[in-house]
Amino acid sequence: MARCPREGSANTMSIITFEQPFTVGKYLVSPLSRRTETGDYLASISLRSGNGVGTRDRVFRLLPRFDSRQEALVHAAQVGRGLASPQALA
Repeated sequence: MARCPREGSANTMSIITFEQPFTVGKYLVSPLSRRTETGDYLASISLRSGNGVGTRDRVFRLLPRFDSRQEALVHAAQVGRGLASPQALA
């Protein structure tokens, strides 16, 4: 679990939960979830490729919102696996 500043507020913190990253081909897929002010959860994915100066990291925010952290992370992992698959990138 990591803490990072919530958008729009310099003093409050938001908790972003990281699921265990996994590799699909040349991509490192990191599912993420964040609890919103209304109590539901948002899902995101980080797709990273390359090394050193040539590293690229793309972050995708996903819909819909979820009732639990686990539902958001499972959805992010499924979408991330699909986006990083060779068939999706061809």
